[in-house]
Amino acid sequence: MSAPDPWQVSPDAVRGRPLLVLIDPTARRTDGESVRIAKDVLCAGASAKICLPEGPEEVERALARRGSRRPVLVGDHRALLRTVELLHRKRELADAALSVVPVGGSATVALARALGLPTDAVSAARTALDGTAHRRDLLVDESGGVVLGGLRIFGGEQPGSGDRDANGAGDASEDGDRDASRDRDGSGAVSGTGGGTGGGTGGYDGGHQPWWTPAARTARTALTLLSLQGGGLGGSRRRTRPPAQRLRVEADGVLLADLDRPVERVSVSTAAAGRGGLADVVVHQCAGDGPVRARARAITVSGPDFRYHADTLTRGPVRTRTWTVLTEAWRLMVPRGE
Repeated sequence: MSAPDPWQVSPDAVRGRPLLVLIDPTARRTDGESVRIAKDVLCAGASAKICLPEGPEEVERALARRGSRRPVLVGDHRALLRTVELLHRKRELADAALSVVPVGGSATVALARALGLPTDAVSAARTALDGTAHRRDLLVDESGGVVLGGLRIFGGEQPGSGDRDANGAGDASEDGDRDASRDRDGSGAVSGTGGGTGGGTGGYDGGHQPWWTPAARTARTALTLLSLQGGGLGGSRRRTRPPAQRLRVEADGVLLADLDRPVERVSVSTAAAGRGGLADVVVHQCAGDGPVRARARAITVSGPDFRYHADTLTRGPVRTRTWTVLTEAWRLMVPRGE
């Protein structure tokens, strides 16, 4: 008989408890039908209090008053990261078995998929009701930012560096997914009723009709793609490797790279590091026999202004950043058997 999984929480400790369902406003605008389905499944399977926060302050108040209710987040990657950061800042993350129903475009639910969560509303809601809580490590930087899966630093100007950073709260890909979700749903608002999820005004977003029609939007997207193919019709797409950057990388005080040798990219991950409370660190240098690898609890990167991809977001620029692994810092409801 195999030994019990030390990272798996007893199902009886989380199942059967009442729920606090936090429905992110972006999810309500982008895919009201998925929100309605998730709400119906959750309310049918447990005692659920539905909360429709309009901003981080309302989320914070709702979590502070949740009592014994288990938090269930309905939203995309940004909503998930904000919630984890909030619970970590309040020192309540370890006590909350967090459930997530991913709602959004493919890019905005990629983080949930990477964490082992189903991305359709029915399966995700059933996981929130009957799944298993797994303990997970967490990467935290000195400013309070969290990384759930991993981060990457590319040499020179990173892909996506034109996106808004963590303080700007926006991604270019997210805007495109939001448009696509409105095309599928036909409305930017929640289409269901019951539980206070709000109502939609067919073809409108927040009461305002977009100036472009679906056909015009499709044409606009095609023109944008053509412009990226090297200058329009007949152009050839060119892929260029990002320039190297001089970075100093330390793992638990051990120097992996210094400013005298350019670095192509650096990756840090807790997902593949096993259960030792350590992160995998890989440094790809421009010259050498191969990547430099290490496992560490604290990783410091410094050098000229650099941006980094934390999970699915681009953050920075910064000149130095230290990430520390917090062992078993949070719990996530995942499907049984994961």
